[in-house]
Amino acid sequence: MSKRFQNIFFFFGLAVLALMVSQLDFADVWEHVRHAGYWFIAVVALWTFLYLFNTLSWYIIIRSGNPGHKVKFLWLYKITVSGFALNYATPGGLMGGEPYRIMALAPYIGTEKASASVILFAMTHIFSHFWFWLASIVLFVCTQPVSIPMALLLCATGSFCLLAIWFFLSGYRKGLAFRAMNLLQHLPFVKKWATGFIERHRDNLDHIDQQIAALHNQNPKTFFSAVMSEFTCRVCSALEIYFVLRVLMTDVSYFDCILILAFTTLFANMLFFMPLQLGGREGGFLMSVKGLAMSTDAAILVALLVRIRELIWTAIGLLLIKVGSDAKEIAKSDTKEIAKKE
Repeated sequence: MSKRFQNIFFFFGLAVLALMVSQLDFADVWEHVRHAGYWFIAVVALWTFLYLFNTLSWYIIIRSGNPGHKVKFLWLYKITVSGFALNYATPGGLMGGEPYRIMALAPYIGTEKASASVILFAMTHIFSHFWFWLASIVLFVCTQPVSIPMALLLCATGSFCLLAIWFFLSGYRKGLAFRAMNLLQHLPFVKKWATGFIERHRDNLDHIDQQIAALHNQNPKTFFSAVMSEFTCRVCSALEIYFVLRVLMTDVSYFDCILILAFTTLFANMLFFMPLQLGGREGGFLMSVKGLAMSTDAAILVALLVRIRELIWTAIGLLLIKVGSDAKEIAKSDTKEIAKKE
């Protein structure tokens, strides 16, 4: 990736991060962090391991479509963390990091295959959310009392998840490259690049859609492995809520933490257009915790500490954009091999 684009991604994310940090009440933040103590350290450290699942999912996709590739797992981990940092900071979430990932990976496997792997990774990431929400509905029915209004809500949510799963399975079979790139044309800062990209690579996008279909239809083991890695990440990320609630209570059910996470992420993703899903995530925590008969203090503590963790990892991801020299990495690659793949 050129230094120009690297700096654009870095300074844009930094500006949004600074804006969000400026909205914090630092005295209140410090008081809650001090109260959480080592549990807050565990929350922040947890994501060092959770991002490994995300990286593994993307690595599986890259390896399947590019035998003999020279993409290193640790380098891909860096790009994964930075990509999510840009996603968190970008209105319309799950979009800001995708152009960054494509441009970072393109010198290694070619623009066409890099685009296919990034689109597949984004699809798999979102696809796993719907399976997680659907599984959480089953978990709720098995562990919680279900009133008639709640039953109706669960039926509506389950129907929505099943519809989304069908849509994504259709996309895996037919490809979504054109749809994804067309969407990028409407986003600030990247729309000019996306428009030019589509004009230059219209034929290649057809090939990308064919590769997306090939992964699902011809290599189900790879597809299943990538989805399971993302799904496992969703389940394990409930540990974050578990750690925070341990600050307030000793008897914490991990099943309850999964339900809190499922409801919160579902509610927050309805407000996808907000950077870091500001407000939506806090409201989701409040409603889900109260729905499980926990105190308002628990909801406030969980929401605040999770928000601080997100800001810390967003900062780490942005710093990783500037860590390492892409030129040195590219020099290690076999340029003749890349030219053939292009």
